[in-house]
Formats: sequence, C-alpha cells, structure tokens
Amino acid sequence: MRKVTNEKTTRIILHILIWAVILGLPIYAARRFQMGQHFLLTYYTILAISALIFYTNYLFLIPVLFFQKKRYSYYISVLALLFFFYFITDFASEQVFSIISKNGYSDQIIRQPGEERPLRLPPIPMRRPVFVIAMPNAQLIGYTTSSLFMVFLSLGLRVLERQSKIEKRQEEMEKANLNAELTLLKNQISPHFFFNTLNNIYSLIGRNNEDSKNAVIKLSKMMRYVLNESGEDNRLLSDEIEFMNNYIDLMKLRIGAKTKLNVNFPTEYKDLMIPHLLFISLIENAFKYGISVQEESYVNISLLCGENNISFKCENGLPESNNGPIFASTGIGLENLKKRLSLLYPDRHELEINRTKNKFEVNLIIQL
Repeated sequence: MRKVTNEKTTRIILHILIWAVILGLPIYAARRFQMGQHFLLTYYTILAISALIFYTNYLFLIPVLFFQKKRYSYYISVLALLFFFYFITDFASEQVFSIISKNGYSDQIIRQPGEERPLRLPPIPMRRPVFVIAMPNAQLIGYTTSSLFMVFLSLGLRVLERQSKIEKRQEEMEKANLNAELTLLKNQISPHFFFNTLNNIYSLIGRNNEDSKNAVIKLSKMMRYVLNESGEDNRLLSDEIEFMNNYIDLMKLRIGAKTKLNVNFPTEYKDLMIPHLLFISLIENAFKYGISVQEESYVNISLLCGENNISFKCENGLPESNNGPIFASTGIGLENLKKRLSLLYPDRHELEINRTKNKFEVNLIIQL
C-alpha cells in the first residue's frame, strides 16, 4: 500500500512540475520579447481548455470506458467531449477578443537608437485576425488538431502507465513464485540431508560407541546451524565452508583404511554470499556412493574462489560393492540442485556431470 501511495505521489508531483513549466514559459516569453497582455490572456485561455480535455480523458474516460473494453462508448464519449469543448472554445475566444478589443493591445514598446527610455505607442484596437475572417474553417482546424493531440497524448500516457503497472505486478508475482519455489526446494534439503546423516550414524552404532557419540554431537551442531539461519536464503561463504568441513569430519568417522579422502578448500578468499547448502548434496552423494570398506575407493572435493565466481568439483569412485539395491539413488539431491541453480543463476552457471563405470564427477561453475 505504501509503495502504491508513493507511486501516485510521484506521478502527481511530475504532473505539477510539467504544468508549472508550461505555465511559466509564456510569462518569461512575454517579458523577454516584450509581448502584450493579450498574448498571455489568449495563451492561458487555450491552455485551460486543453488541460480540461486532457484530464477529462485521462482521469475519467480512459479508466471507465477504454480500460473496461467499452471501446465504442469511449469513442462516442471522446467525440462528444470534443464537440462540447469546441463551443466552449468558440465562446471563450469571443470573450477574449471582446476584452482585448476594449483595451487594445497592451502597450507596444519601441526602443529608439541612442534613447535611454523606450517609446510607448498608444493602444491599437484589437480585431479578429484576418485569416480567421478569410478562412472560417481555420479555427475549426486549429481546434481539432490541438484537441486530438491532447486526446492521444493523454491516452498514450495512461496506457504506458497502466502497462508499467502490469509489468511491475507480473515481476512481483514472478518474484513471489520464485521465492516460494526456492523455499520449497530449500526445505527439501534439510530432511534429505538429515536422513542420510542419521543413516551414516546408524552404521557406526555397535562398531564404535565413542565415534557414535561424537557423530551425534557433530550432527547437533550442524542442525543448530541449519535451523538458526533457516530464514535466510544466502550465507557467507566462510560459514558454508565451515559447515561442509563439519560434515566431512562426520563422514570421516565411517571411512576405512581403503578409502582415500582429498579435500581442498581455500584458506584465503573473498567472503561472498552464496545460497545456503548449495554444495552439500554433491558431497553427500560422494560419500554415499564413493566409499567402501571392502574395496579401494576415493573421494576428491575441491573449491576454487575467484573475484565473482566459484568453481566446485566433486569426484568419487564407484566401487562394485556399492552397486546393490541398497545404494539405488532417488536423485532428490541432484534434481534439487539443478532446479535451484536454474532459478538462482539462469545463464550464469555451468553444471557438468560425468559418469563412467568406475567414476562419478561433477563440475560446477557459478558466476555470482
């Protein structure tokens, strides 16, 4: 509501400024070129009638008829408006010429060379211009031209304003839909993430009670980070790196001697704002499908930060022992990531997924 009020106020102020200029120019011209008072009287009379035509169309006929798809009624109303104001214009012209003919021209001033004071000529009786007498239709043509200009000007201005409102409303709706979809996607991450993490902790129970306790403590810290900042869409890169390191530390508890883990996160970088939990699904998948206690396996994770871009790479092997039905992927995390990237960084990201028989690799480059 406040935004709409501000737009109306701005529009009113703009109209006032424009009319102030239009009203002020003839006063300057009259003083600059020493025109008589008849010029101002004629100008303001015509201007007042033009303003009435403009705002009658702008404020009433266009919103009530034209925008309501009552086009025939609108055209008839415009013709009636022009017909009515033609007689008003004719009557006003008679009154103006009557006033001027009584008073004559305002003092005409002639400055003689070498004289300090100008020479004032006596008033000259005012009559209708010769071209109006010789061409009776000249006044009609002049009125028709100027009034149609006011009609089309007000119509064009009103249509542009309406189109601008429609576009702003569409942008707001698209933004609201985008935020709603991003919120939904973000809310899907946490349950998916905690479900996988709890499964990992469950695998530790019975094998190492101390590691299980440490895993629960780590998980509680990570939950606190997610839940305390759940209302924010973006986080500092440093916070996200810390969160990923905590998750990797948690996963180390279940890594055996046959798994090689290589993590390369930068220590010096520009602390950019990035979407929350953007990379965690890729790391989850790497640990879920890339480690094995029976075979040689590996997980490589790296992050490179530029001035306004981020490059993330996650690579893991695909051990034969992880091809059973228990390791079947639902694809929730990866599909979620694709949707978020398409909404947040359209045409500003590159996601490359390569899978072979023995390797799964993801390369993601984001232009922030």
